[in-house]
Amino acid sequence: MRLVGIAALHHVCGRNNPERRTAMKLNPPLLALALGAFGIGVTEFTPMGMLPLIAHGLGVSIPAAGLLVSAYALGVLVGAPVMTLAFARVPRRTLLIGLMGVFTVGNLLAALSDSYAMLLAARIITSFNHGAFFGVGSVVAASVVAPERRASAVAAMFTGLTIATIGGVPLAAWLGEVLGWRATFWGIAAVGAVVMVALRLALPLLPADKDADMRAELRVLARAPVLLALTLTVVGASAMFTVFTYIVPILTTETGAGTIFVTAMLVVYGVGLTVGNVIGGRFADRSLDGTLIASLLALVVLLVAFAVGMRWEASAAVLIFLWGIASFAVVPPLQMRVMQAAHDAPNLASAMNIGAFNLGNAVGAALGGAVIDAGLGFPAVSIAGAAMALAGLAILLLVRRGQKSVPVVRPSADELIPVSRVDPIQ
Repeated sequence: MRLVGIAALHHVCGRNNPERRTAMKLNPPLLALALGAFGIGVTEFTPMGMLPLIAHGLGVSIPAAGLLVSAYALGVLVGAPVMTLAFARVPRRTLLIGLMGVFTVGNLLAALSDSYAMLLAARIITSFNHGAFFGVGSVVAASVVAPERRASAVAAMFTGLTIATIGGVPLAAWLGEVLGWRATFWGIAAVGAVVMVALRLALPLLPADKDADMRAELRVLARAPVLLALTLTVVGASAMFTVFTYIVPILTTETGAGTIFVTAMLVVYGVGLTVGNVIGGRFADRSLDGTLIASLLALVVLLVAFAVGMRWEASAAVLIFLWGIASFAVVPPLQMRVMQAAHDAPNLASAMNIGAFNLGNAVGAALGGAVIDAGLGFPAVSIAGAAMALAGLAILLLVRRGQKSVPVVRPSADELIPVSRVDPIQ
């Protein structure tokens, strides 16, 4: 599948535009994509903070309500390849708007749910947009900036997700407490409607490749470098979620913290994620593998330190912030690594990388739970997370053995879509 990088750059920014250096800050397509990422982040994580409310409202147990989270993750895994392949020949702007339409409908159904089964179905429907939106959106984000700034563009899109963890999720949880959990889903659906309008106004037409071949996409997905990149995403994400899934009981039990401190630490972690996302994008533009090595090594050191430092509030606060930075500094280079490995057909691989991240979420949560069930204590959970980060570092170093660092792929002349094929915003 051909890349549209230089063509879209000419159209949106202009190669000789004196304001090109500020394009990343003032790029409307990136802002619209980041807003979509924000909405998806809110709808993904908010139910975790409303499980008691949902369980009480629907008359089910908290573990049963927890299955809503698992069902969403499963929907992301399934929806990523299905939606990407099914609509491979749909223009990118139209596809992204349609995916946010699925998002909006799913959240409307959740707001109207009067039974557990209906809410479960609504969450699965909502999840089907997730992987494809981030996957296709990452490719589009990389296409509307200069080639040397593609990783930063992907990071800019994912900033919406990190901002959701700082403000969107706490606000949505508060709204659920005050007005009921259904009101939260009404609000999220409204965000979806706004995003649809923003995408329509901000994105150029960006036609899909007329020669798109589903079998070619699948063949690319089977390449060893792509599979290794996806595996690295699973392992890297699991290092984060092994510990983050249990951060609340860690702070209340080991640190002896109260509700205010716990809430503050969740915000601090979200701020760290945002900072790490920006740093990871900027350094990944210089060296993908170098950024990954430094970030994974930092995760190992910080999580080992957290196993000890979690006992005191001061040290826990510092380590949580730094851990947040390292956790999301790996995201832009991981996403770009997959896109580089599948550069001639990046859409499916990019979407599957989002599914791999969610699989890492499930693996990490299971690993942390197994450590707790084994009676090893919460410090051992942090050590387990460090072990996963170390495993990811080992995989990356093995892949690099005898190879050069993955370069930033520059499309050749015959891969570029002519400027005339990128229609102006209408």
